[in-house]
Order: sequence, then C-alpha cells, then structure tokens
Amino acid sequence: GGGPLGEPRAHNQITALTDPSAIDLRSDTVTRPTPAMRLAISEAIVGDDVFGDDPSVKELEAFASRMFEKAAAVFCPSGTMANLMAIMAHCDARGSEVIVGSDNHIIMYEQGGIATMAGVMPRTVPTQKVPDDQTPVGGISLAAIEQSIRADDQHFPATKLVCLENTHNLCGGSVLPTEYVDSVGTLCRQKGLKLHVDGARIFNAATVLGVSVARLCKAADTVSVCLSKGLASPIGSLLIGPEDLIRRARRHRKVLGGG
Repeated sequence: GGGPLGEPRAHNQITALTDPSAIDLRSDTVTRPTPAMRLAISEAIVGDDVFGDDPSVKELEAFASRMFEKAAAVFCPSGTMANLMAIMAHCDARGSEVIVGSDNHIIMYEQGGIATMAGVMPRTVPTQKVPDDQTPVGGISLAAIEQSIRADDQHFPATKLVCLENTHNLCGGSVLPTEYVDSVGTLCRQKGLKLHVDGARIFNAATVLGVSVARLCKAADTVSVCLSKGLASPIGSLLIGPEDLIRRARRHRKVLGGG
C-alpha cells in the first residue's frame, strides 16, 4: 500500500496535489483543465440537458458525432456509465450475452454493472498477452470470438455484442491496430452481432497509429470516449453511434442517474 521509497500513499497524493514540480503518474485521470479550458467553462452558455436545451452539450455532441463520422452522440458523467449505456442499448433483452476480453475494463473495473444493472451475461475470452500474427496484445482472437458465439438454442443466452478496449489499460496501454478492429467488425457483421469499442483513450491509439478516430472506429457500431483523462476535462464521457441506438442509450442514461 505504500508509494515510492515506502512512503504512505496518502502522503504521495497530498504531495502530488500541492507540489507543482511533482509528476503524478497514478493515472491520466488526474489531469487538470488548462487556464483556457477553465475560462471556457466559466463563460459557457448552459441549460438543462435532459430537456435538450443546453447549447454547450448539444454542440459537444454534434462535434463528436462529426469527428467520429457517426450519426449521433450523448454526453454522460463517466466512461463506466457510457459503456453500460452502450451495452444496455445493444442488448435490449435481459439474458443477452456479450463477448468481451477477460482483462477488459468492463470486466475488471466496472463493478459488474453489465450483470447487476443491465441483466446481461458476460462471456469472457482470454485477453491476448503475447502478440501473434493475427491478434495484437490487448485484443481477443477472432477464433475465440467465433467459438464463443452461442447457437440459436433455448438453453443458451443470445449473443448480441462484442466489446473491445482501445487502448487497453491492463495491457500497458497497448494499441489495437486499425486492421484488427476492422477484422473484428467484419466478423460481427457476418454473424449478425454488433461491435462496441471502449475507447476511453481512443485518441491515444489514433495518435500512435497516425489515423483519424473516425477511421480507427469505422468498423465499430458504438464507441465510448473519455474526456477526463488525457484530454484534461474535469468530468465527462461520450457515447457515439447510430441515431436510434443513441436515443435508447439516452433513456438508459436517465435511469442510471446521468441525466
């Protein structure tokens, strides 16, 4: 539980907050708004987002949907909520099943909301730890995905969705290449499934690969994006995707306490 040189963690946290020369490497969630961002926040025109009359939120959602070349977007407080909204919107029948990597954030760090809140069955497959010719580190093999798709049988949950994470947190921030995401998307379409990308740090991946986020996420039906990590916003995430699905996700945001 200690920090560097055995110092108590609480002491390290205080030092990171009060010493301007300290470099805080606990997480990119500790990034802070720049002076220009603080000014923009203080001068923002605001309204009631649930009533649809917050012009700043509407402008943000429209900007994000254009950037990702998807039809719509919805703002919410956190990445965990954005992922859960996506899963609830894709898996509209309780007892649906999601194929997801065993070390993905959705499985490891979101308190099992996929099951407790959405009533969805996670089917975990091993997260790739060593790269091979077909599967990058942080990905899940296409063969494992295909083998995990349930037959149409009343004894089984119905497979509806595949979830990827890009970049992959527990694999050291590894990047899923565009070609791999495309191949998973192709498989999903062939099998009648949808693809969601947990893109909390998708801008990091796009920067490394030298491609636009729109191109990187072209094969995905939905993508969640965190604004409060490397982008340094004080709060917030976006879920981006087709208009009808985002409309359903917005309803789920309300019941989850995000609106």
